[in-house]
Amino acid sequence: MKKYGWGELPESVHNGVREHVGDIVRCEEIEVGQSSNFAAVFHRNDAASLFVKGVEGISPPMRWLRNEAELGGLAAGIAPAVHFAEDIKDLDHWLVVGFDYVSGRRAALAPESADLPLVAAALARIGEIPAPDIKSLAHRWDMLWWERLAQERPEVLGSWDLDELTAWEQKAAGMVHGETLAHTDLHADQFIITASGDVRVIDWGWPAQAAAWVDAAFMVLRLIGAGHRAADAEIWARTHTRWSEATEEEITAFAVYVAGLWTYKAAATPRLARLAREYVGWRLRLPL
Repeated sequence: MKKYGWGELPESVHNGVREHVGDIVRCEEIEVGQSSNFAAVFHRNDAASLFVKGVEGISPPMRWLRNEAELGGLAAGIAPAVHFAEDIKDLDHWLVVGFDYVSGRRAALAPESADLPLVAAALARIGEIPAPDIKSLAHRWDMLWWERLAQERPEVLGSWDLDELTAWEQKAAGMVHGETLAHTDLHADQFIITASGDVRVIDWGWPAQAAAWVDAAFMVLRLIGAGHRAADAEIWARTHTRWSEATEEEITAFAVYVAGLWTYKAAATPRLARLAREYVGWRLRLPL
């Protein structure tokens, strides 16, 4: 994805941003991964700073950014407030969105981290938010990834039984069904902890309606990646989140589906894919 500095943006984007931001004292350009063409903090004289992201062209990243803009009201108090969302249809279609700028640090997820209770509290708040108008995760999970892997990359399966994996995977969509909001992409960088200890959860590009335990299940994988043993990560989730509302069958179906999904899409995230497969091997007692 092409990256633009503030000075490289089309004049129409400049005008659209200035219309909402007002007088700009300083534009602090920042890196935010591959999901946007432009990102910066705009510091202002007489108002709080705003974080602005922009995406060029009709594309999945534009849809993800629009999701973020629309989630601001639903997840008020946990997601940064949205100040504006502007479609700029000039030579190229741009979407620019302005958020509260939250100054803070990413969460530390290592064992014994003092941030873990803050993460658990944020998960609890998200899991209490009804999401009647958000597309369900069950609807999104309509692909059988392990069958595709067996056809295209059979070496990934090794000695694992495709029929067993597929049987678990087929159950997953129905088992993650629920009525509450799920972020579905939580990791350490998505939790911003301010100097006062407040937590904001950012990057709501893939929200879903799902069971309240789903985000906790995703966090178990992230905890394992941060150095927790699988059993300890599950104990943490069972003790501090709504994970305990899920059955063992539901957790295993979730883990198998995510491992297949992440492995199939592993070009950008091979470490995550390997971690997810190792977790499935642990839950199903399969050879690694």
